[in-house]
Amino acid sequence: MGDTLAGWLQAIALVGALALCYRPLGDYIARLLTTSKHLRAERALYRVVGVDGDADQRWPVYLRSVLAFSALSVLFLYGLIRLQTHLLLSLGVPEMEAHQAWNTAISFTTNTNWQSYSGESAMGHLVQMAGLAVQNFVSAAVGIAVVAALIRGFTRNRTDRVGNFWVDLTRISLRLLLPIAIVFALVLAANGVVQNFHGFHEVTTLTGGQQAVPGGPVASQEVIKLLGTNGGGFYNANSAHPFENPTGFTNLVEVFLLLVIAFSLPRTFGRMVGDHRQGYAIVAVMGLFWVASAALITFFEHQHGGTALQAAGAAMEGKEQRFGIAGSSLFAASTTLTSTGAVNSFHDSYSPFGGGLTIFNMMLGEIAPGGTGSGLYGMLILAVVAVFVAGLMVGRTPEYLGKKLGGREMKFASLYILTTPALVLIGAGTAIALPGERAGMLNSGPHGFSEVLYAFTSAANNNGSAFAGITVNTAWYDTALGLAMVFGRFLPMVFVLALAGSLARQQPVPASAGTLPTHRPLFVGLLSGVVLIVVGLTYFPALALGPIAEGLH
Repeated sequence: MGDTLAGWLQAIALVGALALCYRPLGDYIARLLTTSKHLRAERALYRVVGVDGDADQRWPVYLRSVLAFSALSVLFLYGLIRLQTHLLLSLGVPEMEAHQAWNTAISFTTNTNWQSYSGESAMGHLVQMAGLAVQNFVSAAVGIAVVAALIRGFTRNRTDRVGNFWVDLTRISLRLLLPIAIVFALVLAANGVVQNFHGFHEVTTLTGGQQAVPGGPVASQEVIKLLGTNGGGFYNANSAHPFENPTGFTNLVEVFLLLVIAFSLPRTFGRMVGDHRQGYAIVAVMGLFWVASAALITFFEHQHGGTALQAAGAAMEGKEQRFGIAGSSLFAASTTLTSTGAVNSFHDSYSPFGGGLTIFNMMLGEIAPGGTGSGLYGMLILAVVAVFVAGLMVGRTPEYLGKKLGGREMKFASLYILTTPALVLIGAGTAIALPGERAGMLNSGPHGFSEVLYAFTSAANNNGSAFAGITVNTAWYDTALGLAMVFGRFLPMVFVLALAGSLARQQPVPASAGTLPTHRPLFVGLLSGVVLIVVGLTYFPALALGPIAEGLH
């Protein structure tokens, strides 16, 4: 079977599977977020932590709960990493330095999973399971909880309550993420993904040399790293490693996992606001960007102007033969559009425009379909901006889903949009300005700049992937990228929850002849244009200095 035909079949199968899951999974998430019934296990957890499961919170209390839980998660994970040499199943790994442990704890708590270390040689099994895998569950649940609060802001009237964070966190973890993870961990393990408690095994290679091959509980971590759009690999090679992703079938399953919740959440949104057409409009915009990105990356990776690339028939450097261009490009587009950051090929080896698109995908704000929860609330913020722009065109106070968008609401939306670009551009500019940090670049010129730009774009957008041609395990980079991850994760959440509280206090406004229909193709086009314009105006100069300059050269 040719690579082109295989690519088409993969894409068709993936779209079909996502379409089949859109309605049942989206409706299920809506039910678990709106039901008043608590499971017995949930009630027990509420009693342990002293939470009233029937009491809703004001948005500042909801926000403080998010921040307090995340801060405790950082401290727990940091302590676990620093003490792992004294714990069970440490496998004799060396002690991690303080700045790297801090960066790693921040990374997994913020759903970024940026890794400045090799997983198989730096983390024992206990830290992988009790630390990293646990954060893969709860950091994903935090993102869905925040978007649930924002949706309640649209659906509730004349109240200051947006839900209960502890209830949302518990339900999402126990009723959504855990059951799906168990099922697909079995699927991955049955298809060759490693799942054991082995340490390092000495094997003899084909050339007669000796090599230490590590085992571990890989399948159970692999499934949640993708389902929760986390991305941190058990092995340094991530999903390019045959122990994590052995076949073309597992590759397709992994792409499905990293997309399925994010693409189903617009259905949840439509059901909770009482109009499924609103969800269709949002998912249409997400789908347009995802299809365009996958197609363009595949096209650019099939261009082969050099002698080696002509001999290979495509830009195969840094790609696994078992996945080919189609499987690698589909994974690259999906992982950079969803804040996952897992990779089955190395983006630093992509063609200039192909690699540039992976950067551009993250610069979109991880909204197509984005991370679990964060993708939808990012898209809804841009929808608010699109409605506001449309209102300015006709000289009318904008309304979205019956709620007026005044100065207060637009300030929160504007601050949300400005936060991430500021972190990316200031961080990358500072790194380039410092001679010591410039020395960490493997390449000079436009590609070297792209490596630094990619690193800060990935960190601030909580993606976690890297161009890899840059030395980031230094005190400066661990600190700078850690701060980018923290502010890139939690400052937007502040503005989202503040917007939710502002909307929930309003009295709904009846639709009139002048109300912009936000479920029609016109709005889909308007929202797509706002996404492109916001990104283009903000990042175009930086892109012009990096991947565009390299590609034109």
